[in-house]
Amino acid sequence: MTPTRRHVLVVGNGMAGARLAEEIRHRDPDATRFAVTVVGEEPHAAYNRVLLSTVVAGGITAHDTRLKPDGWWAARRIDVVPAARVSSVDVTARTAVLTSDAGESVLAWDELVLATGSTSFVPPTHGLYAGTPGPVAALADGVVAFRTVDDCARLIEGAESASTAVVLGGGLLGLEAARGLLARGVEVTVVHPQDFPMDRQLDADGGAVLTRVVRGVGARLVLGRLVTARHAATMDAPAHVVLDDGTSLRADLVVVAAGVRPRTDLAVSMGLDVARGVVVDDRLGASLPHVHAIGECAEHRGEVAGLVQPGWDQARVLADVLTGADPDAVYEGTSVLTRLKAHDIDLASMGTVDVDVHDPGHEVLAFTDPSRGRYAKLVLRQDRLVGAILLGVGDAAGALTQLYDTGATVPRDRLSLMLGRAITRSGATESVNLAEMPGTAVICRCNTVTKSAVVGAFRAGADTVPAVAEATRATTGCGSCKGAVEGLCSWLRSSEPTTSHAAPADQPVPVPAPVPAPAALTEGAA
Repeated sequence: MTPTRRHVLVVGNGMAGARLAEEIRHRDPDATRFAVTVVGEEPHAAYNRVLLSTVVAGGITAHDTRLKPDGWWAARRIDVVPAARVSSVDVTARTAVLTSDAGESVLAWDELVLATGSTSFVPPTHGLYAGTPGPVAALADGVVAFRTVDDCARLIEGAESASTAVVLGGGLLGLEAARGLLARGVEVTVVHPQDFPMDRQLDADGGAVLTRVVRGVGARLVLGRLVTARHAATMDAPAHVVLDDGTSLRADLVVVAAGVRPRTDLAVSMGLDVARGVVVDDRLGASLPHVHAIGECAEHRGEVAGLVQPGWDQARVLADVLTGADPDAVYEGTSVLTRLKAHDIDLASMGTVDVDVHDPGHEVLAFTDPSRGRYAKLVLRQDRLVGAILLGVGDAAGALTQLYDTGATVPRDRLSLMLGRAITRSGATESVNLAEMPGTAVICRCNTVTKSAVVGAFRAGADTVPAVAEATRATTGCGSCKGAVEGLCSWLRSSEPTTSHAAPADQPVPVPAPVPAPAALTEGAA
């Protein structure tokens, strides 16, 4: 007698929800044990938000951001319901009401996963909303948030008729939106309330250098100020914003990039424990049985993830828990790495960076070259890299990111370490030991491609960097991992000259089925 399949209902068709569905099917490839339904409010298939700034800049199209090719989900028996929302949940009966343009329907579920993500925070500033400010209120004409692929379309449309734009917020998304608009010929001013941009990821020295870099690419930066009002164009005056010091800035287009807030409305209506996000334990369980949360809506150990990697790590752990693939799986957190993906600005920040150079508990290396837009700061503890700021030093970023990710002992030559190529006394180059790097080590953070995936693609015939890119999408995001992929391919060619299928010393590596990438991505347009 065939056992009844358990039904996993995933609420949210963003990156975390899509990854969970993929991870479950990887553990149940024949769909004999688990039915998976993914419901999302956006009308699109899951896409890579990391690449949205490249869409705004015109490097790729929105279609190129798809996580999977057309038909991929259906071929793996994953039901995707776009343009629909779960309006209510009965936890006792384990049912959910779906609402869409076609009406309402009821879905039964065995396990419910909230992957509702987050929404743009739009301050209640005069003139930003079409009506009364609120979480579901429409924004005024000429005001666009920067969060979704539809936001990109609105930004691009607005840029066609705008000559000036003001971006509210000098964080990651604000700077990426500004750079994209500059590429479209719009005059951009970024207004940020702190003393330097990306203040959550940088120290004061790094922030000062980044300020020079941003201004150097053509954007105007107004720091330490807030926008208090926005006024639409009239017969007597062009559209403009007013700052808290009374200054007026022309703004045909206003882009809101003032942060995000977890989507917890459904969780609250269900009676779940909610603080900033949906409170979950180390197995990603919420406060009611058979209910879970992952991604930007989840709060784990008091932290709400605002980046892609934690959501994907959580998806992997929860898939192990739900399917029983690893009954003891727990999520203990994700090392944070932030990368600014904007043309002419190469910035990465990871781990603990707010450490003084004279701190007795750390070894701090710093290099500052403001006139050339370069700044590097490495924070070491017990010969391991625990934090770094890397601005304008792209050659070093790849190797240092791997040292940070793997927790490997850093090379002895500290000066050369900052250049990404430490030299031993014998003259040989010290680098990350690729054989000892675990298969789960992330090589490409933009697309979360692991060492295992690269090795698997190589053994399936993708033995060059372009071929690996086509099979896995590694290097097709910001491009900073190209050196690491080249190193892996070189190491595999030398260690497996006859294309042997013996696994490397670290662990067995499965061979994934190659997934074709869109042409614009395989050509490195990112």
